[in-house]
Amino acid sequence: MARPTPPFDGSCLCGAVQIHVTAAPLLTMACHCRDCQKLTASDYSLTTMFPKDSVTVKGEVITSGLKSATRRHYFCPTCLNFIYSEVGQGSGRINMRSSVLEAASSLTPFVEVMTEEKVPWVTMELPHSFPRFPDSLEALQALLDDYAAQ
Repeated sequence: MARPTPPFDGSCLCGAVQIHVTAAPLLTMACHCRDCQKLTASDYSLTTMFPKDSVTVKGEVITSGLKSATRRHYFCPTCLNFIYSEVGQGSGRINMRSSVLEAASSLTPFVEVMTEEKVPWVTMELPHSFPRFPDSLEALQALLDDYAAQ
């Protein structure tokens, strides 16, 4: 699978929030958890992980949705498009909703997570699949390394 190269640009549905990314993706994934199903009104969410310092967001974003001390979701306040998430304080990574990027069709998921909550008719043949999430930072790093090696 050929990895797309930066830069990446995108926007929310109404265009009030503009995205510019200068780094290559760290990982692409599909999440099947019930939270993502509800947040995206779909069977799963598609995410592209980027280094946080490579992402520029122009326009106002608001936090909403299910959030916690370690998870925040950002939306356009005008069209309410789900833009990105920050998971893990100080992780240095942003989980961008792949669909807001112009290159969305080239950002093929590399891993699926939360398959224990997957709707039964969704089938994906991806290099990696987890019933929940990778269970350690080492497992996540192994995924990042595997993705970078392709």
